[in-house]
Amino acid sequence: MADLQTFRDYLKLEAELMEVASKEDVLEAARLIAMNLAHYELTYGVLPLDEVLLSLATDQPNDKQVEMLNLGMQNLIGVLGNQIQGLDERTLN
Repeated sequence: MADLQTFRDYLKLEAELMEVASKEDVLEAARLIAMNLAHYELTYGVLPLDEVLLSLATDQPNDKQVEMLNLGMQNLIGVLGNQIQGLDERTLN
């Protein structure tokens, strides 16, 4: 069963990263994620946006939606964390 608490933990970490990230860090992370999405779509086809929007809009996501939310946050946190220069020297709560 997918864990919604894991998603909440990822949201907290994402908020902490955004507090120490520069505008340039966020922009470069967005560019990298956009390129990954473009590569995926060229290889496998367009992702159904309606499923993503439904996952974000519901208060009671199903297991597949929670899994997608968790994986999406893992991707964001990973890319953003790699972009932040001197992250080891900055304090996260």
